[in-house]
Amino acid sequence: MEIFYWMVFGGLAAVVATLELSKTSRDRINTSSAFSSFKNNYLIVYSLMMAGDWLQGPYVYYLYSQYGFGKGDIGHLFIAGFGSSMLFGTIVGSLADKQGRKRASITYCITYILSCATKHSPEYKILMVGRVLGGIATSLLFSAFESWLVAEHFKRGFDQQWLSVTFSQAIFLGNGLVAIVSGLFGNVLVDTLALGPVAPFDAAACFLAIGMAIIMSSWTENYGDPSENKDLLTQFKGAAVVIASDEKITLLGAIQSLFEGSMYTFVFLWTPALSPNGEDIPHGFIFATFMLASMLGSSIASRLMARSSLKVESYMQIVFLISAAALLLPVITSFLVVPSGEKGGGISFSGCIQLIGFCTFEACVGIFWPSIMKMRSQYIPEEARSTIMNFFRIPLNIFVCIVLYNVNAYPIVFMFGMCSVFLFVASLLQKRLRFITESQRSRSQEWTAMKETGSEAEPLNI
Repeated sequence: MEIFYWMVFGGLAAVVATLELSKTSRDRINTSSAFSSFKNNYLIVYSLMMAGDWLQGPYVYYLYSQYGFGKGDIGHLFIAGFGSSMLFGTIVGSLADKQGRKRASITYCITYILSCATKHSPEYKILMVGRVLGGIATSLLFSAFESWLVAEHFKRGFDQQWLSVTFSQAIFLGNGLVAIVSGLFGNVLVDTLALGPVAPFDAAACFLAIGMAIIMSSWTENYGDPSENKDLLTQFKGAAVVIASDEKITLLGAIQSLFEGSMYTFVFLWTPALSPNGEDIPHGFIFATFMLASMLGSSIASRLMARSSLKVESYMQIVFLISAAALLLPVITSFLVVPSGEKGGGISFSGCIQLIGFCTFEACVGIFWPSIMKMRSQYIPEEARSTIMNFFRIPLNIFVCIVLYNVNAYPIVFMFGMCSVFLFVASLLQKRLRFITESQRSRSQEWTAMKETGSEAEPLNI
């Protein structure tokens, strides 16, 4: 393995270790032992769920290519996953709110295990079924678990600010440390033990089964809307009304869709971007490096969110601008660096520059997840949380499906440029969201001051 990969990995590891070891009391939030027990249970489950997801990530594209499918066919398989997430997302979100978030979490485990099982078949139709099941599972992963956590957190009477502790640690562990270990473990299964590209999917199914057992034995059920006479269509319409009537929620949904749409497009593009001429790159190790960068971002986010004076809406605008610049690097290098015509070999100079940019983008992803979770917990009403969160995924899934459907029609640099533009738009929307929240906060403080002044002045008028 080339020394460059180790240099990037080691540099990121050193920065993450320094940030974590240098944390002071100012960078931490004091909590209770009851909360710590609750948080640790959730983190174990979330880490197992993410292990089941991350083990598959680096090898989905590779497995399909090993079965003999080209970029266009693979793009259609990816479209099936995002399309099913779009079609069934709001339905499963509404069912989670109505039938229970614990049941929805168990359903996620079962659905994803079945999706993993389909990877043993080289038949295109069976792989397509697996992608559909995976799309449904993804909708549940990014709605049911967070909805259960937020509802259970407030039901147990914990402080709202403590949510940021769980969010940041969940991303640090589940989207960082677990992802790194998963990438390296997948590399061992596929390359060292030579078990083939389907081995990580079998391992993922095992972790999902363990997590499901913990959920069934230790979680209590909670619901969204307590009304029993609301059907799915009514819930769906109610969520749409809430989104349309509150500009903050509308902006939050647009920001999330733009960022996640760019992120999922990046997931598809990074492999061909780093090996345009069939260069031999260590997929698992690079994936682990990306997750280490994400860990760095979540460590930064935990410090930012620990400061009550610093609002999430303020720093996220800068994060979106940095991420836009990072994904613009492939476009810049295509003009400034002369491409190599040689087939195979190691990573090119242009690939090295892009890898650094991709790591920067992943660091922004690490900041994005806990930050968007905190904003969702503040803005989205509890009774339709899962439904609204899956509503947000509709435009992002449409965006990704369009990109993947046209994957052969446009060069990769065009797609990266498009993602960069969308991230820049997200920064502008974040600026608008910050303006609205600060204006409302200012009006609220003025109203409170007027009420206090009035109550103090009242005895003088008697």
